Amino acid sequence: MSEQNPSSVEIMDAFDRRDLAWFIDKLVQVLVFIGGISAIVFIIGIFIFITMEGFGFLLDTLDFREFFMSPWWEPTDEDEPSFGILALIAGTASVTGLAMLVAIPFSLGAAIYIGEFATGKKRESLKVLVELLAAIPSVVWGFIGLSIMNPLIIELFDVPVGLNVLNAGVILGLMAAPIMTSIAEDALKAVPDRYREAAEAMGATRWQVIFKVVLSAAKNGLLGAVLLGVGRGFGETMAVLMATGHAINIPGSVFDSVRALTATIAAELGETAVGSDHYQALFTIGIFLFVITFVINLTADLIVRGIRNK
Repeated sequence: MSEQNPSSVEIMDAFDRRDLAWFIDKLVQVLVFIGGISAIVFIIGIFIFITMEGFGFLLDTLDFREFFMSPWWEPTDEDEPSFGILALIAGTASVTGLAMLVAIPFSLGAAIYIGEFATGKKRESLKVLVELLAAIPSVVWGFIGLSIMNPLIIELFDVPVGLNVLNAGVILGLMAAPIMTSIAEDALKAVPDRYREAAEAMGATRWQVIFKVVLSAAKNGLLGAVLLGVGRGFGETMAVLMATGHAINIPGSVFDSVRALTATIAAELGETAVGSDHYQALFTIGIFLFVITFVINLTADLIVRGIRNK
C-alpha cells in the first residue's frame, strides 16, 4: 500500500484548529498584557484621584508663596489657618539627607564585597539576607527607632528627647540600604570582565581595579541606586512618623525633632472633614510628594537603563 501524504489544506486546517491549548495560550497572553499595563493604570489612577481631591484647594485657596515659603502649618486655626509646608519640607530633606549619609557607605561597601569578593554560597547567602532586610516592614523599623534608638540617643548624647533627625536618619538609612545594595551590585556585575582582566594585566592590584576601573565604569548605575534610595527615603511614612518626634520645626541640628510631609498626611488625614481646606491641603501635599518621588524614580530608572544599554 502506498502512503497517502496529507495535503497542504489539511495541514493548515490542523494548525488553525482552535482547541483547548489555543484558548489557554490566548488567555495567558491576555493575563500577561493586563499584568504588564496594570502598574501604569494604577499610577495614573492614583494621580487622578489625589489631583481631584486637592483640585479645589489648588484653584481657590492655595497661595504658592505661603505654601512653599512659610514654616507655619496651622490648618485647624479657626481665626486664620495657615498652610505653610516649608518646615515639613525641611524635616523631610534633613532626615533623607542624613539617611543617605548612613546608607551610601553601607550599601556601596556591601555591594562591592558581594560583587567583587564573595563567591559561591557565601555570595548567594548574602544576597538573600540583603533581600530579607528589604522585606522588613517599616512599622518594625519604627518600633526599633522608638524603643531602642530613642533611649540610646538620650544616654549617649545627653539630650532630652531621642526622637529626632538623628534617630529617623539612621533608621531610614538602614531601610534604604538593602535596595541600594541590590541595584549597586547589579551595576557592578554589568561591568565587563575584560575591564578587570586588562587592568590586572597592567599590574593593578585588586583594590586599584575596583576603585579606578570597576567603580568608574559603573558610576551611572551607582548613581541610579542612590537616587532610588533617595526616593525610598522621601516617600517613607510609618518609620519617620514614629522616629522623628513629629514636631513642626526647621531643624538646626540632628538632635531637633521634626515632622515629615508623609507623616503629616498619615497623622492628620483621618481627623479632617472631607472636602475641607485642611483635607484638600493634605492631598495637595500628596500631589507634591507624588511629583517629587516620580521624578526621582524616573531619573534613576533612566540612568540604570542607560548603563545597561551601554
